[in-house]
Formats: sequence, C-alpha cells, structure tokens
Amino acid sequence: MNLRNKLFSIGIKACAAALFIGVVSCSTTSRLGKDDVLYTGIKKIEYVPKDAQKKIPAEVKDKVKTAVDVPPNNYISLIGMRSPLPIGLWVYNHWNAPQKGWKRKLYDKLVEEPVLVSDVRPELRVKMIENELADNGYFNNSASYDLVHGKKNSKKAKISYTISAGEPYLLDSIQLLPDTSYLYHKIDSIARRIPYFTPGERYSVDSLSAARVKIANELRNRGFYFFQPEYIEYLADSTITKERIALRLTVARNTPPFALERFTTGDVTVVVNRNTGGGTPDTIREPNLTLVRMRPIKLRTAMIPECVTFRPGRTFSVREMNRTQTYLSRLGIFNSIQIGAYPDTTAMDKRRLNVLVECTLDAPYEASIEANVSSKSNSYLGPGLTVSLTNRNMFGGGEQFRIGLTGSYEWQTGHDRSSVFNSYEIGLNTSLAFPRLLAPKFVRASRRNLNWTRFNLGLDLLNRPHYFNMSQISASINYDWQLRKYFSYTFTPLKLTYIKVVRTTELFDSIIAANPAVGLSFRDQFIPQMSWSMVYDRQLNRDNLINVQTSVSEAGNISWALWRMCGVKSEKRLFGMPFSQFVKGTAQAVYSRRLGSGDHWLVSRIYGGIAHAYGNSAEVPYSEQFYVGGANSIRAFSVRSIGPGSYHPEGGKGNNFDETGTFKFEFNMEYRFPIYGPLHGAMFLDSGNVWLLKNDPMRPGGKLEGRNFFKELALGTGVGLRFDISMLVIRGDLGIGIHAPYDTGKGGYYNMTSFKNSLAFHLAIGYPF
Repeated sequence: MNLRNKLFSIGIKACAAALFIGVVSCSTTSRLGKDDVLYTGIKKIEYVPKDAQKKIPAEVKDKVKTAVDVPPNNYISLIGMRSPLPIGLWVYNHWNAPQKGWKRKLYDKLVEEPVLVSDVRPELRVKMIENELADNGYFNNSASYDLVHGKKNSKKAKISYTISAGEPYLLDSIQLLPDTSYLYHKIDSIARRIPYFTPGERYSVDSLSAARVKIANELRNRGFYFFQPEYIEYLADSTITKERIALRLTVARNTPPFALERFTTGDVTVVVNRNTGGGTPDTIREPNLTLVRMRPIKLRTAMIPECVTFRPGRTFSVREMNRTQTYLSRLGIFNSIQIGAYPDTTAMDKRRLNVLVECTLDAPYEASIEANVSSKSNSYLGPGLTVSLTNRNMFGGGEQFRIGLTGSYEWQTGHDRSSVFNSYEIGLNTSLAFPRLLAPKFVRASRRNLNWTRFNLGLDLLNRPHYFNMSQISASINYDWQLRKYFSYTFTPLKLTYIKVVRTTELFDSIIAANPAVGLSFRDQFIPQMSWSMVYDRQLNRDNLINVQTSVSEAGNISWALWRMCGVKSEKRLFGMPFSQFVKGTAQAVYSRRLGSGDHWLVSRIYGGIAHAYGNSAEVPYSEQFYVGGANSIRAFSVRSIGPGSYHPEGGKGNNFDETGTFKFEFNMEYRFPIYGPLHGAMFLDSGNVWLLKNDPMRPGGKLEGRNFFKELALGTGVGLRFDISMLVIRGDLGIGIHAPYDTGKGGYYNMTSFKNSLAFHLAIGYPF
C-alpha cells in the first residue's frame, strides 16, 4: 500500500513537471498570422533627458503608465487572477476546441486569444501620453515607441516608450469674477480658499476640474440647488508670459437662469410606506414637516422629525439632504429612502423648493444561519454555527431584538497544540438595542452619529476535555455613542457575570491543588462590573493610519461599599456566593505607515494592561487575567506557554493554566506586502510577556521587577501568508523563537533548545492587529 501511494505521488509530480515544461517550452505563436506580432508587455518607459524623470511628479508618471499599461496574455478566468505562465495562450495554440461537455467548459475557462501589438495600438498610446502630459502642464512634449523583438522568437515583442517633456507651465495670475452679485461674490469667496488657485502651481486639468466641483458643491449648500460644475469655465492664456498661464474664472454663457437663483426650503413632507405596500394614509402635522404614515404601521411618531434636518424658510442645502438620508438609513428599518426637491409653483415666491421624502419599511424579521470558521485571540480555531432571529423594529422606533444560538468546536494552533485542548462551546444570547441613549444626559448627544443603548443576556457552556466544564451567565447594559468624528465610546454601568465550574477532572483538581492562587481564580463567583472604553480611529492621510483603544473597568467596589455600610466586615457575598473585587485597565495603539506608492505597509502595535485584586478577592478571576502567545500575540510561542516573568512549569507543556498574569506588555511590528493578486505576505517581530503584581511562591520569578523587565521579554520573529479577498482574510503565520524568558538550559540571548523546537505555526482568520 505504501509503495503504491509513493508511486502515485511520483506520477502526479511527474505530470505536473511535464505540464510546466510544456507550457514554458512550447510555442505560443504557432497560430499567429504572417504579419502578427505577439505583445508581451512594456519593456520600459524612458524619460529624456534623464533628469526629467525626477522633475515629473509621481502622480503624473502614474497617469502616463496607466495610459500605456495594456496587460499581455497570462490571465486565467478560472481563478480570476494573473498567472506567471501564459497558460491561456498555450491552450489557444495547442488545443483544438472541443464541441461540448466538460472538456468544452474547461477549454472556455482556460483559453485566451493572443494580445497582438496591433491590438495595443502603440501609435495611439503615444498620442495618449502626449495628451496626458499636456493636461498636466507639460505642453512642450513628445513621445515615441520602439518594438523590442524577442531574441529567440521575432514573433514576440515588447514595447519601449521614450518621452521628452520640457518644463511645466505654471499659473501666473488668477482673475476672479467681478463682484456684481451675491452669486459671483460667493464664487470668488470659495475660489480664494482653494489652495490650487495660487500663482506658481502647475497647470493641471484634473486640479481645475476638482476646483469647479468644489465650487459647485458649496454653492448647492448655499441655496443654488441647480448649479452644476460645468457652469464654471476657465479661460487660459499662455501668450502673456513665457511658460506661464494667465487664468480667468467665468460662468458659462449657456447657464440656465434658474441655476443662478438662490432657493429656500418650502414645505417638507415625509411619506412612510409599508413593506407590503398599500394601506390607509394617516397625516400628522409636525412643527417642521408633514408626516404621512400608511396604516396599519408600527412607527414611533417622534422618530421621523428627529431624523429630518430640513427647516422651512431656511436656505436650501444639499448637505441637509445627505444628513437626512444618513439619519434615516442608520435606523436600519427602511429598505429604500428617496429624497427629492421640487420648485413650489403655487407660492408667490418662485424661489422655494418643496421637499418630499419617501421611505419604505423593511421586513421586520430577519432569520439567518451562519456557518463560519472563528479565530480567537487565544489561538483557538475551528468551525462554528450561529442561528439567529432578529426583529429590526421591535417597538416602532428602530429597536433591534435579537436571539441567537451558537455552537463551535475549536482546536489550538501552534507547536504545543494537543488534542486535550480541543474544546466546544454552546451559547444562547439575547440582546435588545435602542437607537438612542435611555439614561439621564450624562453625555451630550450628537445628531451626527447614532447612539445606542443595549441590554444583553447570555448563557454559555464551555467544555475543556480532560479538565473542566464551565458555565457562565451574564447580563449587561451598554451605552455606545460617538461624540466626535474620530472618537467612539462605550460605557457599561453594570455587567453582572456568574461563573461556575460545573465539572472537574482529577487531573485538573491536582493542578489546582498544586497552585492555590490559580485555584482561587477558578472559584465559583459573581463579577459585578462597571467599565468604560474609548476608540480613536483615524486615517491621518493616504499613507498613515492610527488606532488607539483604552479601557478601564472595576468590579465589586460599589457592592463592597454597600455591604460595608451595612456592617458586613467579613467576606461579602451576593446571593450566597462571593463576588470579585478588582480594577483593570488596558491600552493599545496601532500605527500603520504605507511604504512607497504601492500596498506595502509597516504596522506597529504596543499593548499594556494591568489588573489588581483586593478587598473581597485574593486573585483576579481567571477570565480577566492576561496571557501572551498565540496567533494574535507572540506568534513564536503557543498561547499561555510563557510567563509570568521567568516562571516556567516543569516539563514546559501541558495545561498552561498557571501561565497567566496581572500585568502585560507586548510590542509587535509587521511588514505587509503584496505577492500576487489576493495573496499577501508578511514579516513580523513580536515581543512581550506577562507578570504578577503579587508574589506567588508557587510561581517563582513571576513577579514584576524593573531590573529584570527587558531580560524577561520573550522575542520571536517569523513570516506569514495572507489570502485577502476583502470580506475574508485567511492567515497563516510561522513564528520563530529567538529568546525565551525562562531558563532553557542554554546560555546567551538566543536560548532556544533547537531551531525545530522554536517553530510555531498558526492558522487564523483576519489580521492579528
């Protein structure tokens, strides 16, 4: 059997090698006509003189490259990406097209007709280059091309383009409109604030076009609803000063008169239709609008006026149309929203626009079955299934009620993975979310963003074979709001969690008995918790992104104070069970920097966390402690395989339950780069560890001490592959250990026992940070 398998494997490899050699060696021009030449790509784009390439901006060179960048053969429609081998062209030259059947379908998927030089039309590309340069101020330019035939096959050729470009023409003066009307005054005011309209700027058709779009948009927000960008024209004169452009701004003569009129907002009408159509209209007069509801309908009356920002009598603004559209759509209860503005023909003042908003409710219920592969921060990976039912308009005000049943089976990735750590989890979760803050105004609400109040109730059962079964019941109330553009906040005034270890094994009991501190973190307990978190997420510019997350939480302090006021001095209990008392804070910053003009990124992350138990608790609950290692942490080590500090359990493998801490520091750096199509690569460097704030005699070396901090930082590097199709990222990382913070029996900074033992492979979903 083994011999047959080996022979089969050798045969497959031989066939693959033969196909590869055949594609490379066989002619791909055998079916070409006498005068046909196969196009094989661009040889080079050369600028003369040589220093011209440095003077021409990168964005102009990119436009030139786009004008001539015709892809040669190599496209495989079967997988939707480019191939390094011209397989489609080889099929065209050497396969006879089958008439029908699966062979015909395979042929149609693989075959690709040859791209000829005559198809590329290089003489037309030269004209496109010259026009592109002229549109960017390089009027004294010329371009030419040469065919570079193959040395072995003259029927193949690349195209080489040569470009000569003189000095670009710059703006010399900008003459605005005469200040004879409100419209002209506004156009001049907007134009003066546009940075491009400055003497010395390079002449650019795209920049001029963008400027008039900006002028038109701002005018439409000041009542000139019918004004369009093409009504702005430029007169350019290059004869006054050498290599300079005298620019004059003007309004097109054929601009219709109504586009020059400034409009105010007239009557505002909102019609809400049922998702099934029909119904009886019910008209309600509001101070700023008329609401028409098609009964029977479930809709909170006050909700619509809160979302409509138009005010009758005010200057009409397109910005209000966009805001109203946004506010209504984010409620999540409409499947279509249409907003129109129409001149009021019945009013004495014809410069009034009536607004009609038509909304159609979506189906209130949504059922979904979702199968997925989940990847957790603790390196557990596995399939999951979620069945959920959602009512998107529970009480007629956009309230969302959701009930879901989840189940998953997971296994651990990394070189220390073991079947004893495979687990399953079953959960039942419900939530009721209101699209507003149901509380006293502890924050100033912003109409720009939707605020949420969420009530959650969940029950989870976690099974760790050979160790324990743990159940968890939690209930919470959360407030989510965004007060400013880049800042979002979450405040949880109460989250009550009950944790109970339902079943333990003798192995787990022996582990707990050997380490009382770990045992205390696993005890049955209530966790009455309050927390606050903030996220700052901003794209500084095209090349720089930053994301900062912070959170602070406390547990048991309010309960402890109430019990203490009632005279309870010993251990305080809630419903007959002790409750936890601790404080915890975390902070993380991720900075992404684009390298060059392509999709190359250098991403850095720094993370810190601290937790401290006191009063009613001797230890922070196990679920709230920190750990490192795994697919989203230090990837050269498995989850919970290092720390705290220099502590390492005897044997180095096994349960890992005691390798957690109450202080965490981690630093990661990753270089991400494209390889081919959706396939991306990465090189990374990870460092960090966890420590104890309290000394634990059973875990020597685990306490945080400043003099040993840097020595106890684990360090690893590695490489990874990512298959990124936007909606899903499948990631594989191979970590390579460099330094372990514990005694491995080897001296020096590189103290891994062997290169093989320093490797850890992790398969995960999504990026690590």
